[in-house]
Amino acid sequence: MSFSTLGLHADVLSILDTLAYETPTPIQQAAIPDVLAGHDVMAGAQTGTGKTAAFALPLIQRHLERGPAPKSIRVLVLTPTRELAQQVHQSFVKYSQGLGLNAVVAYGGASINPQIEALNAGCDVLVATPGRLLELAIKQLIDLSSVETLVLDEADRMLDMGFIIDIERILKRLPDTRQTLFFSATFNDDVFALSKTLLNQPKLIEVAERNAAAAQVEQRIYEVDSKRKAGLVAYLIGSKNWQQVLIFTRTKQAVDELTKELGKDGIKAAAVHGDKSQGARDRGLEEFKTGQVRALVATDVAARGLDIEQLQYVINYELPYNAEDYIHRIGRTGRAGKAGLAISLVAPKEKYLLEDIEKLTGEHFVPQWLEGFEPNLMAQEESTSSKRKPSKKALRAKALGQGGSGKSKTGKPRRR
Repeated sequence: MSFSTLGLHADVLSILDTLAYETPTPIQQAAIPDVLAGHDVMAGAQTGTGKTAAFALPLIQRHLERGPAPKSIRVLVLTPTRELAQQVHQSFVKYSQGLGLNAVVAYGGASINPQIEALNAGCDVLVATPGRLLELAIKQLIDLSSVETLVLDEADRMLDMGFIIDIERILKRLPDTRQTLFFSATFNDDVFALSKTLLNQPKLIEVAERNAAAAQVEQRIYEVDSKRKAGLVAYLIGSKNWQQVLIFTRTKQAVDELTKELGKDGIKAAAVHGDKSQGARDRGLEEFKTGQVRALVATDVAARGLDIEQLQYVINYELPYNAEDYIHRIGRTGRAGKAGLAISLVAPKEKYLLEDIEKLTGEHFVPQWLEGFEPNLMAQEESTSSKRKPSKKALRAKALGQGGSGKSKTGKPRRR
């Protein structure tokens, strides 16, 4: 099948030819006709399979068919993180070269003034994080009454990050009659519950087994004591001469500590997490993409906004409290059909998190011991206590810097 069989405009097909896009991926084959037809869509596919193009291309075509509408935002795309907002915006720009479509991106952690100027210059497609979008709307700097299509990109992550209240406030500012699209690599119960209130007779598209990891990614589990994880990461990168490795931790503190330890071992690393300014995060990502640093250490803020086609290695320094995040983390490698390796370091006290991942993915993992980094079984026995284990909900909230109900330690809703 070719893109020309999907009913795309000749100008869009010309751009795809220029980009050397020859064959649509399964998610694109399934979703593009339904989006073009104006249906609500709930689409799930593994990371790296072209989900952004699956909704961007038909929405660009609709712009061509209807012509410009000055000062009218027709498409609103909500994303959970700044990095993903930037990535989606760049995709709209790339796929609409020379077609007269104005795409604007708006996110927190950066000056609002350039974003306001871009909006005032004309905006057909707005890609935004919930917090910054609400700020613009409350200040009456944007009008959302003309939105024809709402896209929730990675809706499950937005719910995990406590954005449900923000989303509900945004929805009140949108027309009741609109097209709504859900796109994600994972669907949990919360997402399905939300979809029932937002989508009208949606087309459910799943091109692979639900919540499955990318088939081309080799998953390897090493059991290791927590105190030896940093040394093992340095050993893997150094001994195997890996030049580009993405490393995930659960907390901002762990990001900073591991980045510092890798530096001591002579491995240049950059840190990316929510407390970093947008400028610092952009610099870290750019240094990683261009090979100025060998490792990028990040919290899950980067799991759904980093697209490096040639990235081969991902390390889970700590397993996530939310099993769905594991799929998105390892999905940063093995993109566009290429092979990748995802290594997870599991301390004895984290085995229950591995069990959660096995339940979600339907896979069974056999942890390995790496020579020289074998876990100390005697120490494990001595450290066993009768303390009640914190709930996973409480642990996830702590990792996100939240108290309860998606709020931060200050009691205010989280914003991006």
